[in-house]
Amino acid sequence: QVQLVESGGGLVQAGGSLRLSCAASGRSFSRYAMGWFRQAPGKEREFVAAISRTGGSTYYADSVKDRFTISRDNAKNTVYLQMNSLKPEDTAVYYCAAGSVTTVVQRSYDYWGQGTQVTVSS
Repeated sequence: QVQLVESGGGLVQAGGSLRLSCAASGRSFSRYAMGWFRQAPGKEREFVAAISRTGGSTYYADSVKDRFTISRDNAKNTVYLQMNSLKPEDTAVYYCAAGSVTTVVQRSYDYWGQGTQVTVSS
């Protein structure tokens, strides 16, 4: 069992930056691939980024590539999402998730956090 708690969301102007954190409970964090997803109002939840267990492989949605960076610190049981050059269309609730496979597929993730709101003003 893994419990995930996101933090770092907030209100930022377009062009600004935020760093989201996702802290995981338990001592098996390094066994899980991690992903970030987001859900904007009135839209389905979508993939943002994923990182393998060791951090050696990362994947991004085209919409965030070259602006967002996913990373992890297994010693701190934490995964991060550095978001730069934010746009109003990045406004959403951001969720982190843990699973056994590094994938863009939501249903492959077994554990989810409660989400953190990111709002980008124009």
